Amino acid sequence: MSEHRIERDSMGELEVPADALYGAQTQRAVNNFPVSGQRMPTAFIHAVARIKLAAARVNHELGLLDAERSAAIVAAAESVIAGDHDDQFPVDVFQTGSGTSSNMNVNEVLARLASRDGLDVGPNDHVNMGQSSNDVIPTALHLSAALEVTRELRPALVHLHETIDVRASELDAVVKTGRTHLMDAMPLRMSQELGGWSSQVAQAIERFDGAMLRLCRLAQGGTAVGTGINAHPEFAARMARDLSQQTGLSLAPNDSFFASLGAQDAAVELSGQLRGLACVIMKIANDLRWMNSGPLAGLGEIELEALQPGSSIMPGKVNPVIPESAAQAAAQAIGLDAAVTVAGQSGNFQLNVMLPLVANNLLTGITLMRNSAWLLADRAIATFRVREDNLREPLSRNPILVTALNSVIGYDAAAAIAKQAYQAGRPILEVAVEQTQLSREELERLLDPAALTHGGIPGA
Repeated sequence: MSEHRIERDSMGELEVPADALYGAQTQRAVNNFPVSGQRMPTAFIHAVARIKLAAARVNHELGLLDAERSAAIVAAAESVIAGDHDDQFPVDVFQTGSGTSSNMNVNEVLARLASRDGLDVGPNDHVNMGQSSNDVIPTALHLSAALEVTRELRPALVHLHETIDVRASELDAVVKTGRTHLMDAMPLRMSQELGGWSSQVAQAIERFDGAMLRLCRLAQGGTAVGTGINAHPEFAARMARDLSQQTGLSLAPNDSFFASLGAQDAAVELSGQLRGLACVIMKIANDLRWMNSGPLAGLGEIELEALQPGSSIMPGKVNPVIPESAAQAAAQAIGLDAAVTVAGQSGNFQLNVMLPLVANNLLTGITLMRNSAWLLADRAIATFRVREDNLREPLSRNPILVTALNSVIGYDAAAAIAKQAYQAGRPILEVAVEQTQLSREELERLLDPAALTHGGIPGA
């Protein structure tokens, strides 16, 4: 058997692999864009297939597509959504900026699948009926990102938030030295430190929930330039309704198709929220690394779960690999956002021409942050052990505890006590007993680290 077959499109004939479900336009894109070897994300391809499925049903409802072709396209789209043909979408991310190549890739695959029983189903006339790449691709971009945020990222963040809260509750009685500028500061409870992380994650979830409102407004129905040429007047609303039923999302046509095609503001907003989340992940990861540092010559406040040997030359070394992985993923997500920001500026008149890049970077960033959230929760935060012996000694000798005496003896007198305690390497309590008229009992009450974590004015 020949390894290739001949396919035809409006530009002529072209050889295509014999077993490929796609046709000439996809093959031209494969030939034209050997750029990265990175294909469009599967979630994006499945979203395009959902659009084709909805369009086949809507066009049949509107009397524009016969029942047999509609059913065949629906069945073909369902098989693509199920992942049965993921190897049939070879187009590189760095392709034509409209994503036309990926739209036609899906059109051709669905047309061939739908035509297997002798039915004539065309990729343009039937699968792409009432559509343009210029509204399909931005719609698929929004749809795939909204689905991944809802089904993958948000549950991961909720789990991270809950895991932090559980550990915070468990560690509420543990008091440690606070740090500002990486230097010793007033004490706090470990539950308060973790509570800061918890609040960061909770507010990140709130920001994603807000971004979803704009992400769920679709371009579908705008067709070529936003006017809706070649689409039925009811097509946009019916498409949004069908896609909502498919996914459980609350989708609607955007109030301006010209904005949907010419700009990618909602995608840039979502990318910005991913960048913000990356900063949250980086903060938590780096705090864990510092707290785990040592175990002898660092802070050694906690001991992270030992997951793998840490060195090819130093036996017994164990490193904080999960926080390191999360920090790298966060850095990558921040870089992806920078590219999306540039791409968001690339709308010229009626079309943004960096749509595949935007889709790829959003979905990649979502995946990185989702996986990092799960790993931090389950392999770092849930499992670390507190080394309370390493917390007690520095806390008792922390000269900054003298801050609690400011309102009693004044700032300057307190500063002199702190300086002497630090230089002599003595507990602040012992020096304060010598340098003030306060009783030891009163000083013990005022300088109690646990009591100081509750705030307020000591001695008031």
